Formats: sequence, C-alpha cells, structure tokens
Amino acid sequence: MSTERQLVTQLLRQWNDGNKQALDELMPVVYQQLHKLAARCMRAERPDHTLRATALVNEAYLKLVDADMAWQDRVHFFAVSARLLRNILVDHAKANKRQKRGGGAEKVTFDDAILIGPETHSGILEVDEALKRLAEHDERKSQIVELLFFGGLTYDEAAAALQISPATVHRELKMAKAWLHRELDETSA
Repeated sequence: MSTERQLVTQLLRQWNDGNKQALDELMPVVYQQLHKLAARCMRAERPDHTLRATALVNEAYLKLVDADMAWQDRVHFFAVSARLLRNILVDHAKANKRQKRGGGAEKVTFDDAILIGPETHSGILEVDEALKRLAEHDERKSQIVELLFFGGLTYDEAAAALQISPATVHRELKMAKAWLHRELDETSA
C-alpha cells in the first residue's frame, strides 16, 4: 500500500476517534483526488453546466464532514464520496429541471471503458433512474458502476470495497453496461 493510501486510512481512523485535527490534515491529502473525481464527472456534463468541479467538491466536502460515519479506510471514503457526487449531480439536475419546467436535460457521455459506450448520450437523471432500476435487479452491479464512474475507483479498489474479486468486478461491469445500454436505449426511444 502506498504511503498516501496508508496516511488517508490512518487519518480517517483518527478522525473516527474524535481527533478533529486529523480532519484538517486529511482534507489537503484527499482534496486533489476528490477534485479529479468531480472534474471527471463534470467532463461528462454539458459544456454550459452551471455547476463546476470545485463547487461539486466543496458541496461533497461539507456533506462528508457532517456525515456520522465510521470510516473504515481510503476505499470506503472514496466509495461514499462517489455516492455523494452522484447525489449532488442528480439533485442539481432535478432542481434545474424544476426551474426550467422540464426542459434542458443534462447530457452525460460515458466513455466505453467506464460505462456504456462513447455513442450513448443520456441525461444524468435518466442514468440515475436506470441505475436505480438496475439496483432493484442487482444491487452489486449498480454499486460497481457507481464506484467506477462516479467514484473513480480502480477495479481493485471497487473489488475491495465490495469484498469481491477484480475479475468479478470486470465480469459484472460488462453485464451492467449491457443492461444499462439496453435500458437507456429503450427510455430514449
């Protein structure tokens, strides 16, 4: 395990134990990674999106600080962060949709290595709904997509978070991609 990964896990455990200074030390260490995740999520949004990566990170940070959570390790922290980033983007899209009375769906382009395919364009709300439907059929496949796309975790990290093998992550991601591709094609038709 790298020194940075060990440091993050150590600081999370100290924060769990009530050491508020550990949080002050933790944030500069994880901020860059959180910003990369947010920037990655924002690259998938339309160019004129009103939310920026820094604002997304700041909002996620506030929610993470307020979370009453027993942090296990770095992977757990970024898995929770992935869910927060997704929820923030979905909430933002819902608010915009309400303001525009149903207009202007946000576009998300997923790279084939991440999710469905380079030619797939679906709004974040449609993707979120599709992930919820996938979770009804297979929660783990939905979690894998969330961890890899929104959380930016590697196959190994996602496998560790879900306590499965990287090969299982790879196999289930393929099935999840196919399911989501079909589901999004049907809802856009």
